[in-house]
Amino acid sequence: MANSSTAASPLASSEDLPSLEELMRLIGEAGTRLVEIEAAEGAAGNISVFLGWDTDLSAHFPREQPYTLPEAVPELAGKIFLVTGSGRRLREIGRDPEANLGALRILPGGESATLYTSERCLFERPTSEFNSHLAVHRAMIARDNLNFHAVIHAQPLYLTYLSHIPRYQDTRYLNRHILRWQPETLVHLPRGVAFLPFLMPGSPELMDATVSSMEADYRVVLWAKHGVMARSDQSVKRAADRIEYAETGARYEYLNLTNHGLADGLTEDELRRIAEKFGVDQDYF
Repeated sequence: MANSSTAASPLASSEDLPSLEELMRLIGEAGTRLVEIEAAEGAAGNISVFLGWDTDLSAHFPREQPYTLPEAVPELAGKIFLVTGSGRRLREIGRDPEANLGALRILPGGESATLYTSERCLFERPTSEFNSHLAVHRAMIARDNLNFHAVIHAQPLYLTYLSHIPRYQDTRYLNRHILRWQPETLVHLPRGVAFLPFLMPGSPELMDATVSSMEADYRVVLWAKHGVMARSDQSVKRAADRIEYAETGARYEYLNLTNHGLADGLTEDELRRIAEKFGVDQDYF
């Protein structure tokens, strides 16, 4: 068990750059896993991936159409995003990524993009949550000079349920209760999960609040009564892992609620010892 937060990005050099086919496969695997843990019912959930390098899109996405970006990103002109289509199901990406994903190449000026899709495309536009995706990408790319970045929105059952309970609607209380059940959770989520009160899905307010939380080094943000957003600058599956770690902690917490709080979880002393052992900088315990 290693502290993933301090690992170097595997995409730091040109030799490590994955192919478009590999990226689509990994997005499909992440989507499948999110469905398996009941975090993406129906058409819920969406994924986007930033590519800081150029790649040929024509073999997989030969069709082109204009797309107006939700916010101007002039510094990202020429860059590419892979993104799930609006209304598409994450469980279907793995079976046919070209039908469920599109590619956006940002045009000069950063106000618009070209949307590239396949002949089998099953959507008209990228996910309606792309404003929050793009804002998080932009902030993290600028802050950390990233060559790769993945963002996932999902709706995990237990985390979302806890967000409906008043006492869990506080970042510190939430984390002290979901980080206490397994040693791995604290190690992989050293900052825990940021809690945001309910904000209208797709709204500028939700976008701004999510960016602020990500800039404060939270890698998972819980949108009250809606779901989560997670990020990784290492892989799209790492972002999905972070959702799964947080959701597992929330599931333990739910089980304890239904069992009259009989279990205490790891003690504060045990959690501090875990943090010291694995070099985790945390301030919850």
